Amino acid sequence: MSGSMPTQASPAELDRLAAEMTAFVRAMQQEICSALAQVDGEGRFGADAWERPGGGGGLSRVLEEGLVLEKAGVNVSEVHGALPAELARRVPGEGGAFFAAGLSIVVHPRSPMVPTTHMNVRFLRRGDVAWFGGGADLTPYYLFEEDCRHFHRTMRDACERVTPGSYARHKKTADAYFHLRHRGEHRGVGGIFFEDPGGGLEQELALAKEVARAFLPAYLPILERRRGLPYGEAERRWQEIRRGRYVEFNLVLDRGTVFGLETGGRTESILMSLPPRVRFVYGHSPAPGSPEARLLDVLRTPRDWT
Repeated sequence: MSGSMPTQASPAELDRLAAEMTAFVRAMQQEICSALAQVDGEGRFGADAWERPGGGGGLSRVLEEGLVLEKAGVNVSEVHGALPAELARRVPGEGGAFFAAGLSIVVHPRSPMVPTTHMNVRFLRRGDVAWFGGGADLTPYYLFEEDCRHFHRTMRDACERVTPGSYARHKKTADAYFHLRHRGEHRGVGGIFFEDPGGGLEQELALAKEVARAFLPAYLPILERRRGLPYGEAERRWQEIRRGRYVEFNLVLDRGTVFGLETGGRTESILMSLPPRVRFVYGHSPAPGSPEARLLDVLRTPRDWT
């Protein structure tokens, strides 16, 4: 949570927002899967519908072993039911029941020259209070500053269309959130992150929609620019080492992972964000002055990419 209080609204208003968000994320799932499959050229997304024992369910769509995309997951969920007692102490609102609807995307490309990316938007309700959250970030293995600028500027424009002047706050929150404090480095070059950003539920919904719609324009031009660049085993090995950091963040620090598991969500869908091939190397340190070391310098000190 951001520290602000979630917005209180009537049950009818909250039901309307829940229905609108659910319809929106379902439509975006179809649009994004179609676009990613077209870019890959060979891979196809499966469709795995699931039900949550306590109420609700979702649709997980995963592409694996594609030509360009080694793994991509685009999931939607709409879950409800009783909050576990331990989680209830940390979630705003009153009462034992909750509702959550969201869209979550993670793309792990085959080429180490193409960055991994993530985006999610969500709506949560407990009792008569509710809020929206979400974010998007870019995780390169080799640093192309043009790509970082493009991703951040696209997400900046999405934020500014809803609330002028808000991007800097959401970017700062992302830098703090996507941080592996036990490593002293960030997961990638950041992006935006928001949780209950304020301004009323309609404005929060508008932000969630703008961020989701910005995902393809933010990422696909980068993928197209880098997909054909040459690489070898050394670059692939570095990619797998950095993917290990991605795993560390998602299993140790990611709020969505924790929320999903603690509310009885489907484990396979929650952990679809994990990359297919990962390498953990003890005490690894790149050579000074190398492209790998240059990336680490940026991951330790966030920049203003816009």
